[in-house]
Amino acid sequence: MNKRLLATITAILAFLAVAFVTTSHPANSEKKANYVPTVGILQLVTHPALDEIHRGILDGLKSEGYSGQKIKIDYQNAQANQANLKTMSQKFANENADLTIGIATPAALSLAKTANGGNPVILAGITDPAGSGLVKTTQHPGNNVTGTTGDSPLSQHLSVIKQAVPNAKKLGIIYTTSDHGGEYNAKNMAKLAQAAGYDVKLYTISTTNDMQQVAETMASQVDVVYAPQDNGVASAMKTLINVTNQNKIPVIPAVDTMVKDGGLATISVSQYDIGYQAGIMAAKVLKGKNPANYPVKTITQGDMVVNLKQAQLLGIHLPDSMVKAAETKGEVIK
Repeated sequence: MNKRLLATITAILAFLAVAFVTTSHPANSEKKANYVPTVGILQLVTHPALDEIHRGILDGLKSEGYSGQKIKIDYQNAQANQANLKTMSQKFANENADLTIGIATPAALSLAKTANGGNPVILAGITDPAGSGLVKTTQHPGNNVTGTTGDSPLSQHLSVIKQAVPNAKKLGIIYTTSDHGGEYNAKNMAKLAQAAGYDVKLYTISTTNDMQQVAETMASQVDVVYAPQDNGVASAMKTLINVTNQNKIPVIPAVDTMVKDGGLATISVSQYDIGYQAGIMAAKVLKGKNPANYPVKTITQGDMVVNLKQAQLLGIHLPDSMVKAAETKGEVIK
């Protein structure tokens, strides 16, 4: 073997040895194993339903091993301010968060726009994710976005209205113009109710500041109000109830937290479960699952919730079957 060939072989072997040490050294494996991911959580606004989703997310992540020193959570709340949504989303991008989670549609849209196909975005409690442009389809999201949706069981809500307020003919439905999910639910409920023979009128608010005036108008024109899964309406629920109570008009809302704020009754999908499943999905994505082919999970199972205190205040006797259903698997507020 000539000296030039021997020198070449020696050089190649030396290079391979260095490469093996660099890629296989236990210190590198340990570094990867000890890596602490950063997760940004962006919540649209503070109200009980979204707070429950947030609580569920943290527990879902914890169930998959992400808690304490094993994860860095950057939680931001935009308090319904569009400028805040943009600034907070950019903050996550600047710190190169491994993954972000959007609680409510506007938060998720802001995160997805900022990520622009980059780091994964997990949806938490988003209504109509395909219709809002967040995913291509719920079965095949197709990009860097997936998560959970908690579609309201609208036909069941209509059944609650029929049972709780059987003599009602005029139905008012109120939603926020800037809330895609609220508008989606409101208009779909309007179609169902009109088909069932109700005289339906839609009312809108731009911000929670509009609720007092709009609620006063609505309460003078309808027999019962439906409050859909809408963040603006949920945030102003107590204002709505103050007005409707004065006019003895019952409100059938979409979720249990809104019943606790003075709604009469509903069949509620657990907001905590929506968040919990989103937390689990976020953990799976952190562990390597591709969001592009990770189907959006729809939470549809709901339980009866009744507010007996509110029923008594309005002079309404709720059917025994509704109360029993709430006592058996649901919640009775007294």
